[in-house]
Amino acid sequence: MEDITTVHKGSLNDYAGMIGVCKQEMLQKKNAVLVDGVILNGPIMDSKAGKKFVEEACKIIMEEVVQKADDVTEKVCEWQAPETLKQILDLEMRDTGECHQKLLQLCRDVIRYSVKTSHPRFFNQLYAGIDYYSLVARFITEALNPSVYTYEVSPVFLLVEEAVIKKMIEFIGWEEGDGIFNPGGSVSNMYAMNLARYKFCPEIKEKGLSGLPRLVMFTSEECHYSMKKAASFLGIGTENVYFIRTDERGKMIPEELEKQVQRARKEGSAPFLVCATAGTTVLGAFDPLDKIADICEKHGLWLHVDASWGGSALISRKHCRLLHGIHRADSVAWNPHKMLLAGIQCCALLVKDNSGLLKKCYSAEAAYLFQQDKFYDVSYDTGDKSIQCSRRPDAFKFWLMWKALGTTGLEERVNRALALARYLVEEIKKREGFQLLLEPEFANVCFWYIPPSLREMEDGPEFWQKLHQVAPIIKERMMKKGSMMLGYQPHRGKVNFFRQVVISPQVSREDMDFLLDEIELLAKDL
Repeated sequence: MEDITTVHKGSLNDYAGMIGVCKQEMLQKKNAVLVDGVILNGPIMDSKAGKKFVEEACKIIMEEVVQKADDVTEKVCEWQAPETLKQILDLEMRDTGECHQKLLQLCRDVIRYSVKTSHPRFFNQLYAGIDYYSLVARFITEALNPSVYTYEVSPVFLLVEEAVIKKMIEFIGWEEGDGIFNPGGSVSNMYAMNLARYKFCPEIKEKGLSGLPRLVMFTSEECHYSMKKAASFLGIGTENVYFIRTDERGKMIPEELEKQVQRARKEGSAPFLVCATAGTTVLGAFDPLDKIADICEKHGLWLHVDASWGGSALISRKHCRLLHGIHRADSVAWNPHKMLLAGIQCCALLVKDNSGLLKKCYSAEAAYLFQQDKFYDVSYDTGDKSIQCSRRPDAFKFWLMWKALGTTGLEERVNRALALARYLVEEIKKREGFQLLLEPEFANVCFWYIPPSLREMEDGPEFWQKLHQVAPIIKERMMKKGSMMLGYQPHRGKVNFFRQVVISPQVSREDMDFLLDEIELLAKDL
């Protein structure tokens, strides 16, 4: 029998010593088995120490993240330059593990120097805030570590996903349908694009792209960039994405769509898909879905609606009119992790077809996983309609939150967010130096801040060149101060402007006032 040294030397960490002790104890037992230098009796992991670490780490999470989530006196971000942060975090992985106390300190540091997206003054992206029920759901799924592909390994979560998809389909206005949760709106759009192509030419699944006509799809100038990525990834080609002109509000112009479809046909191409947008990323615009659906029906085109951002307005009886006509779509992308706060990631692709089109398109019929002679109803083994194998139970976060708040609670979140956006718009109109780009119809409020030194300047190239530099300077100052986070960008010939997005139910009227006050304070010397 091999000699195992278990002396816990000072140079070794707690974990290495723990393993050594375990090995010694195992070898001292009768019937100890050693194969290739590896002890096979009993566990190698010290469960008691591991559970203690989880307990202490969870305490840190509660104290530093959950308890401080709504504290506006906390910084949104404690900014550090990349090289400085590398030193603080000690990112190097070593041959021997670190002791638990050091790991706990790393946990504290990771929290300390990360952006607090749950902070009431985090306005930077199309997600924000914290929902406590969704958070608990994430704790549960992370602890259980399930994968949603077969009923035998994920019975609860498959039934939950089915129930959530059914309810979402109701809000779209379909009598029946299908769907699947996946990693992000970009993936949903790719799913839809591939599904539309499969519907147009089913033989592509086996025969590939060779021999096919030049396929052409249509989307607006304001579409999400994932459309180009999906076209590239799927071999459609970005040159075969026809971008349709939009009006001054960022909405697709149906007459332009009609012209481009006819143009494609005259060129000998094969149009197969139109991707409309319900809630564009920058301006928050909603394409006229009814008129676009008329064109799709006329030309036999698949209509996909990217409602990743705006889809949650369907929950609101007051604001669902923004998506009028969405029931005529063939597929819809909808991300509850945005305005509804289901927690990243929580994204669904919903399909009107209920004939098993998703499965026909994506099925690979892996015999080792999707056996047809199981002892239960194998129709619940839904993994074969996904391009993934391992898949997270993302619907559970949405389901538990929905169970806790009810539909009326979710509706209140949407209504409040849009009411706060309206309040901010009216305050911007009252304040000197603030100028709206346009009247918003959703939660995206886009505006310039014109500092005192530029207010008397004549409108012209020099004015706009100087104004273009204002937003980046203010953004740098707010980040380093940690007071809030607000996004900016240029857009379609317009110089840098701020895009404020209201999402979190923790945001109040006072936060809207603070936002404007803080911009004025940060830019008082500009």
